[in-house]
Amino acid sequence: MKPKFPIPRPTEHAAIGNASLTAQPLPPMPVLFAGLLTAQALDDRHGENLFAHAIARSGQGPHTAPTR
Repeated sequence: MKPKFPIPRPTEHAAIGNASLTAQPLPPMPVLFAGLLTAQALDDRHGENLFAHAIARSGQGPHTAPTR
């Protein structure tokens, strides 16, 4: 009998599907900016990208005009 590789794992697909249905809240802005500064100091480009996109998703970046 020939084994199948990769072994199918239906629970993995179900977990990914369920996780994509719920939106996770973002951390507070000071935490995001602190993480961005830390990533820049460590020259971590992946971390910079993640934190910069999280700041942009929150809509409260440094270049955002205040709303009335």
